[in-house]
Amino acid sequence: MFSIDPNSAEELAEVQRLSEEIITHALALDGTCTGEHGIGLGKRAALRREFGPAVEVMRAIKTALDPHGIMNPGKVL
Repeated sequence: MFSIDPNSAEELAEVQRLSEEIITHALALDGTCTGEHGIGLGKRAALRREFGPAVEVMRAIKTALDPHGIMNPGKVL
């Protein structure tokens, strides 16, 4: 959790840089890019880095269970 001014491009860029550094370090230690709340929209790229081709399997399962995309629309899975 970072407390920043959302109107500051500089602060937003620094938070993105720090988040990427934390994710990279966690994955290097065989950790995860996420927590108990799942993947946020801001961590979509990290999901593929962590799970690779398994992401397509996850999407296929989601599509099979929710063919009309009505469950949690607009989200990662």
